[in-house]
Amino acid sequence: MAADLYGEMQLEAHPPAKRRWRDYLPGVLVTAIAALAAAWLADHYAAPLVLMGLLIGLAMSFLSQDQRTHAGLDLMSQTALRIGIVLVGARITADQLVELGPLPFALLVLIMLAVIVVTVATARLFAQDRHAALLAGGATAICGASAALALYSLIGDKRVDQARFTLTLVGITVASAFAMTLYPVLAAELALTDAQAGFLIGASIHDVAQAIGGGFSFSPAAGEVATIVKLTRVALLAPMLMLVALWLGRRGEGDGTRKIPLRLPWFIVGFLAVAAINSLLAIPVPVQDGAATGAQALLLLAIVATAMKARLHLLLDQGWRSFAPIVVATVTSFLLSLAAALSL
Repeated sequence: MAADLYGEMQLEAHPPAKRRWRDYLPGVLVTAIAALAAAWLADHYAAPLVLMGLLIGLAMSFLSQDQRTHAGLDLMSQTALRIGIVLVGARITADQLVELGPLPFALLVLIMLAVIVVTVATARLFAQDRHAALLAGGATAICGASAALALYSLIGDKRVDQARFTLTLVGITVASAFAMTLYPVLAAELALTDAQAGFLIGASIHDVAQAIGGGFSFSPAAGEVATIVKLTRVALLAPMLMLVALWLGRRGEGDGTRKIPLRLPWFIVGFLAVAAINSLLAIPVPVQDGAATGAQALLLLAIVATAMKARLHLLLDQGWRSFAPIVVATVTSFLLSLAAALSL
């Protein structure tokens, strides 16, 4: 049987027992408490929010052994994630693409494709599965943890298990935090202009907040460029997911007896619809800010729930080679972004 791209076939074949709203409460409450703790730590100790969410979620993973939490954790790790991705579209407008210009935009697309191709192509050198490499490469090329969550909803746990996915999230988050500290320093040492530094930082740092923060740590002008470049990368999330869905569907992995429908998941359609509305009607700034806050909160809940569902003993079984695709993707992204920045 073909693997499930959208997490829906298994539900159709084996519909879950009807659940009442009370069934979701235990899992939702523990996820919300853990997310609030992560937000508090990130705010008071200037730590990456995603990393705090991952660490607290992993520390509380023993709660997932209680069957009462399963419904709520599934809701937070799947539905909350997809609604959060839809809300990310409120940060995207067509004007951002126009402001960036055709050459930088073309370079961003080429960098995205090259990072994914190189990461998948080198996976065999480190005895890694190509789907895990696709997850690492796609997340690095677009927007870090958010893209990893969206990609995982397509790839599915039949191809990449929960432990490997959680390890990828941890690796991407750590790499992004490291890049936010290092890349502005390297840009200054290389004597890059504000525009070049902004492009380098916006095109190579995974997480949105850290890319913007890294740009402004170089200079206000570089921060503005980094913001536009990074949000343009976020806009490429939906096209990248379409390409991945088509690639997985055309491969028809399985016994070939069942075709995978090449339809777009509803959250990608929603992402595109919200971005289109924002481009045509100019969503008011307070609404955009509210959508951005809501997206950040929902994605944090999804990350915490995903980490809580992970089995720590499986994480410990993953060797150093499991981090190889993340390292390859990060280095490739930096080198290509630096070459592109120098050409501008």
